[in-house]
Amino acid sequence: MQVILRQIGDCIIRRAEPADLIPVMEINLKTLPEHYSDYFYESLLAEIPEAFLVAEIGGRHAGYIMCKTEHGFSNFKKLGFVKKGHMVSVAVLDEFRGRGIGRVLVEESARGVQMKNCDEFYLEVRCSNIDAVRLYEKLGFAIRQHLKSYYRDGEDAYLMAIELDKSNK
Repeated sequence: MQVILRQIGDCIIRRAEPADLIPVMEINLKTLPEHYSDYFYESLLAEIPEAFLVAEIGGRHAGYIMCKTEHGFSNFKKLGFVKKGHMVSVAVLDEFRGRGIGRVLVEESARGVQMKNCDEFYLEVRCSNIDAVRLYEKLGFAIRQHLKSYYRDGEDAYLMAIELDKSNK
């Protein structure tokens, strides 16, 4: 059963289903240098379907976002141990960029991790990806760390995080 969360023009944002995994993997291969095993996609869909979303236009996959939950030290509180949502991967095909799809995917996935009682939501982003850093900042994420040589190709990353409003579940 498809759960449509939001619509932006002719684009629908909905929860992913097992049949979406191959198109999601294809988008990942076309748009990002980081790739994952089939099992990894399946495990994230099983763990937190509330935050594994796809964007679809006219029946064609235009983008996706996938997240997981973790327990660890807070990005905001000294010595705090919290449950966190981790944005693992988000991508929109080139021809569909600039339409607000990425923004809505991030907003809706944040709601999904809130449903799992997460206190924070975080991600890593290439320092060179200025458009993405700006988008995340507009959505309330703050740069919390500079991770040297984080990516396989040696590029640095920013760890960006936001505290989630527990009353807004």
